[in-house]
Amino acid sequence: MSSIQLPDPTSWGGALLLSDLGIIQAEGADAANFLHGQFSQDVNGQPADEARLAAYCSAKGRMLASLLTLRPQPEQFWLLTDSQVLPGLLKRLSMFVLRAKAKLTDASASLGVVGLLGSPAAASLGEAAQLGAWCVQPHGQGLLVGLPEVLGAKRWYWVGPKAEAQALASALPAVEPGAWAWLDVMSGIPRIEASTVDQFVPQMVNYELIGGVNFKKGCYPGQEVVARSQYRGTTKRRAFVVHAEQALPPGQEVFSVTDPGQPAGLVINSASAGGVHSALIELKLSALDAELRAGAADGVKLMVGNLPYALPSAEEAA
Repeated sequence: MSSIQLPDPTSWGGALLLSDLGIIQAEGADAANFLHGQFSQDVNGQPADEARLAAYCSAKGRMLASLLTLRPQPEQFWLLTDSQVLPGLLKRLSMFVLRAKAKLTDASASLGVVGLLGSPAAASLGEAAQLGAWCVQPHGQGLLVGLPEVLGAKRWYWVGPKAEAQALASALPAVEPGAWAWLDVMSGIPRIEASTVDQFVPQMVNYELIGGVNFKKGCYPGQEVVARSQYRGTTKRRAFVVHAEQALPPGQEVFSVTDPGQPAGLVINSASAGGVHSALIELKLSALDAELRAGAADGVKLMVGNLPYALPSAEEAA
């Protein structure tokens, strides 16, 4: 596998109801302060017109969930996360609410997330299609969220009442779930899934590079570990895009043929589109220049692709 021809997503377009994303609703006078003390992100200072990535970590600094936080009202938050991770996240967060005036509920039955893609979606959105990445504005009864472009393809989330989400999704051409998931992989933005809970410190999956960690906000579970990983020197593990000749399940181990006795990394997310199988993997930087295989040292060969953002230069050379 010396080369690979990636599909051109600029020709894709339409909408898809994203059932793999769930929504926790947090509301109450203490909701912002409570979430601020739990996540890697500044929640207290979050404005209504900005979406923010956040990590929820264990005391050892390992990510138990990745989230996108929205603030539709001053005392209300919508927390988008992997639908399979959501029950455990909600249970764990609820344990720490105690006497805080904050109510946490699974709002996935009443609220939905629609992925909007390309020219058909832009035409439907009109001027709202100019919304920048991670910017938020009201749209209908919900919120429109700008997402980073991927390989020239424009993307948005619409988040709001489930009935309106279903109507919006059905009014546009259908986007294949695999195509949307592939764009997520190629975005380099990791999502913690059930098979990767408690596996990664945020820096191991580039989370601080994409705005998911605020190092000035103060304490949260695992904060000391995350801060120490940031300031003790060059990070030794990072996330990379790879391509393969077959699908790669999340949680699968990655091996370097130069050190076959132990895994060098782990598959974070994966997807297939246009006959191309791609994945976001976490990998030792020392293994980056070696031949990589998935599943075993003699498993599926991997070809390292391109991230849409730069790693720190010292790490690129590692």
